Amino acid sequence: MTQQQYTVGEHPDLAPPANLVGPLAWIRNNLFANATNTIVTLLVLWFLYKTIPAALNWAIFDAAFTGEDRNACKAVADGACWAFIKHRLSLFTYGFYPEEQRWRVNLSFILLVIAVVPILFDKIPFRKYGLYFSMAFPFIAGWLLLGGFGLVPVKTHEFGGFMLTLVIGVTGIAASLPIGICLALGRQSNLPIIRYFCIGFIEFIRGVPLITLLFVASTMLNYFLPPGTTFDLLLRVLIMVTLFAAAYMAEVVRGGLQAIPKGQVEAADAMGLKYWSSMRLVVLPQALKISIPGIVNTFIGLYKDTTLVIIIGLLDPLGVGRSSLADTKWTGLSNEVYLFVALFFFVSCFAMSRYSLYLEDKLQTGHKH
Repeated sequence: MTQQQYTVGEHPDLAPPANLVGPLAWIRNNLFANATNTIVTLLVLWFLYKTIPAALNWAIFDAAFTGEDRNACKAVADGACWAFIKHRLSLFTYGFYPEEQRWRVNLSFILLVIAVVPILFDKIPFRKYGLYFSMAFPFIAGWLLLGGFGLVPVKTHEFGGFMLTLVIGVTGIAASLPIGICLALGRQSNLPIIRYFCIGFIEFIRGVPLITLLFVASTMLNYFLPPGTTFDLLLRVLIMVTLFAAAYMAEVVRGGLQAIPKGQVEAADAMGLKYWSSMRLVVLPQALKISIPGIVNTFIGLYKDTTLVIIIGLLDPLGVGRSSLADTKWTGLSNEVYLFVALFFFVSCFAMSRYSLYLEDKLQTGHKH
């Protein structure tokens, strides 16, 4: 017997063989496990070998980062002309918001981060008070961006760039979720009027393209208002985008509700919980957890769809880029514009998808595979 004593049937834990763990084992198991994987891996490596060096040369090594116009860029480098983005960065960020008032946009963004943190993460100090601030943030941000009550008023037609995207995206995301939950519950209601209204609304919105609703918001809505009534275009867009996303959100949440076993509702009834208490404490938490991938997918789709506002004359980042390309000093630099805007949306959407994975892992209660 060795110094370690083992009872009958027990064996010491041994390290796995060296050839079954580590980077080499992962590469062998995932990239060269069989003939098909090997062929696909080699084709991908060949494609990356052909494209990555050329892309890096164009975007970084042969790019021009300074210059007063397109010709100045081409005189010093054969790659991308990032001097164009540098010259128009403030326009891409703030649109036509008055330069001397842009501190209000910066402050709104900082407050947005502070307001979002207690909603996304529950293990932070003083979270209760942070949630109070989160509820007050929309009113504070509206006051800062629009002005009034001591601040210089700024018209919404001066909003643009990434600022406009964030205003539409954040508003649509924040408002569509609670409305979508109400529509999903209403669609399953026992009251025929509520049920049919919710079904009709959801099916109508889902059957009409968002661009059509935006056209209705920008042009036709005025025909249904009393003469002389003014209705801010950005506000109309926010309402349409929110309702559009809420209809899709309702179907995502309804899928989660249908996945809840009937026994959960019966158990809540057996405990004496009323309808709203049962939904708030038992059913909805489980349904929303199941629906997290679909909810985040809807959020990402809504966020990218904000670029459609260019059709009705609002200058989002794509609109700013297209208007900048009309300047003869920078004509022909569309690749730089679209790549810059694409990177902005990629970073934003990737952050949302990673948070979705974090939330799914945090709420995981079953066995992981």
